[in-house]
Amino acid sequence: MENYTTKNAEAISEWAADGWHWGIPVTPEECQQARNGQWRVLLTPDTAVPHDWFLPWQGTKLLGLASGGGQQMPIFSILGADCTVMDLSDKMLDNERIVASREGYQIDIVKADMTQPFPFADESFDLIFHPVSNVYIENVHHVWRECCRILKPGGVLLSGLCNGLNFAFDDYDNPLTVNEPLPYNPLKNPAQMAGLLADNEDSIQFSHNFDEQIGGQLKAGFVITAAYEDHDSTHYDGKAPDKICKALKDAGISTYWATRAVKLPR
Repeated sequence: MENYTTKNAEAISEWAADGWHWGIPVTPEECQQARNGQWRVLLTPDTAVPHDWFLPWQGTKLLGLASGGGQQMPIFSILGADCTVMDLSDKMLDNERIVASREGYQIDIVKADMTQPFPFADESFDLIFHPVSNVYIENVHHVWRECCRILKPGGVLLSGLCNGLNFAFDDYDNPLTVNEPLPYNPLKNPAQMAGLLADNEDSIQFSHNFDEQIGGQLKAGFVITAAYEDHDSTHYDGKAPDKICKALKDAGISTYWATRAVKLPR
């Protein structure tokens, strides 16, 4: 399926229009709280990113990578960062425009596919904020290389990562039963693709392992300076039903990682 990223962008636009958790823009009240120094943002579903993971806001050139929706970029803009958001979903980018107009700040809005070369010059940004979105692309190594290219030496990459375990389960059995072999890649596994088509799934998603997610960042030229695990017990992520996420959390099994990585100087 050559146009799977377009299909995914269209699906995400539909989810956002229907009230998808990741596509609900921040409220005026949340923006005012940010102006008063009270704010929280998410890389993964439940745990807020520590404030000390960020750089000083004034003068920081920040890219929200696949981070449309009007959730994080408004907060960062209000705090003083010079923000650009890159996403492929029209609705998620529209939400960015709506909040920027409502709150009166400037933001560069770029529609682009992160499976292609990023439309930015080398060493353009100080910080990249990249919430869970690699599940919608097949090759994450390309993303890490491009992030390293466009970050300045010493720049920071904040990433939310699905560790792939939720892709192994596809029903509500108790106890949970593994139904899908990993890696989950419908483009290379006809049975997985047939299952998606049979279930009328509207997106193509992929599992990625530790070597791709963590090893890939290291190989691209980053050093990881902080990390934490997270769960998802309340939200629907387009693949795993809530009951599966809750069952994994109840079993003490994390399904997400967040990492803070720094680009090594030359």
